[in-house]
Amino acid sequence: MWFRRDLRSHDNAALFQALESCEQVHCVFVFDRAILDRLGRSDRRVEFVRESLVGLDGALRRLCGKAHAGLIVRHEVAADEVPRLTRELGVQAVFANHDDEPQSLARDASVRTSLAASGIAFHTAKDHVIFERREILSSAGTPYTVFTPYKKAWLARLGHASLQPHVPNDVQRLAERPQSLRREVPALIRLGFKATNLSELEIPTGTAGATRLLDDFLTRIDRYNRDRDFPAVKGPSYLGVHLRFGTVSIRELVSRAHALARSGSDGASTWLGELVWRDFYAQILSNFPHVADEASLGRNFRPAYDAIEWEEGPHAEAAFAAWCEGRTGYPLVDAAMAQINHTGYMHNRLRMVVASFLTKDLGIDWRRGERYFAEKLNDYDLASNNGGWQWAASTGCDAQPYFRIFNPVSQSVKFDPDGKFIRRYLPALAGLPAKSVHAPWMASPRELASAGLELGRDYPAPVVLHEQARQRTLLRYAAARRAFG
Repeated sequence: MWFRRDLRSHDNAALFQALESCEQVHCVFVFDRAILDRLGRSDRRVEFVRESLVGLDGALRRLCGKAHAGLIVRHEVAADEVPRLTRELGVQAVFANHDDEPQSLARDASVRTSLAASGIAFHTAKDHVIFERREILSSAGTPYTVFTPYKKAWLARLGHASLQPHVPNDVQRLAERPQSLRREVPALIRLGFKATNLSELEIPTGTAGATRLLDDFLTRIDRYNRDRDFPAVKGPSYLGVHLRFGTVSIRELVSRAHALARSGSDGASTWLGELVWRDFYAQILSNFPHVADEASLGRNFRPAYDAIEWEEGPHAEAAFAAWCEGRTGYPLVDAAMAQINHTGYMHNRLRMVVASFLTKDLGIDWRRGERYFAEKLNDYDLASNNGGWQWAASTGCDAQPYFRIFNPVSQSVKFDPDGKFIRRYLPALAGLPAKSVHAPWMASPRELASAGLELGRDYPAPVVLHEQARQRTLLRYAAARRAFG
């Protein structure tokens, strides 16, 4: 069993298939150097995975009651190490769960070829989503490209889908590790990484951490539809990183949400819709892989916008740096960027606000923002991240027109009315009254003096004026559409 983004022993489709069809099952995880060698040496995701593997290793041993069972953990290039390890262990088959990201598909194709040359089977299973690839198609037999009809079809199909957990009959088939492979999960330093602020942030890891978060969320899920858009309120589930690395089962989450929605919980119904979005973007990536084409760092889903002339040059570079570092002069944008830079997390409403600001206020290519999020987000998922950025840039699967442009000040007033979130991440603005904290450049001299705040010294003036930027964006997109014909 080759674990990848499915770091749990419970309700794991590939592990279930392996235990049901094999006499002995070795459990393997590879810290893939093809991925890790490109990362900075301090990365919360690597630490999260490492801590979650410690939990998984213990769970596997407890499951079968064998002291020397558990994980075989390697730190190599996975495409080379998995075939090599199969030969060392003398196995007849490898089981894994699907991963439809382009680089993962290429890796798996390489592994499949290598295994086949040695007469070893490679079995993969659906585990990361409820419906994948071409399981849900329109009446014309084509993949859905607009969310609302997809959601309708998804919900209709859900009643016929099995959400029952995969529980193997014989966990004693989990094999003890050979003497030469009985090593602990390697410490971060052995992987070439430094500790991050993961523990300081109290981000729970592993299945145990996911369970705690889920239990807490279920006590307030009925308010999710009302609370989810306010970043200063404890509204979200905070399970994104656990879904990304599979320390929680998507089947369990959908089963819980669906049952509560049917019993009348509007919050659960709204949350279920968010889980449908996740499936939607996964099938977009699978059926339209050009959106994440590595050679071009992703292409527009809508070719009509290939002709957009994004801002370039020194001014654009300075504006992009201000966005990355939270120095745009728009408090909600800057607080959101401070949040992601310090914690690796960003509230979903704020992801939309900062993406709209980068693409439509600053006129900078969405791909640059997508790559920045890929570096920073603990829960970075290629399909959802790409889909979200293209949604914000109006280049993707979105029924809304390109002239939907978020006003960063009105968004701030609406979703952080008292400025609580802003003050948490921008302490320089803490002394401003609520009516001025959203747009400090509009504060009176007396308010600025009372707050001990000097614009340009303690907090920057706006890098652009929103209304002027909005007009430039409308012209930019209209020109691209005319060029497309």
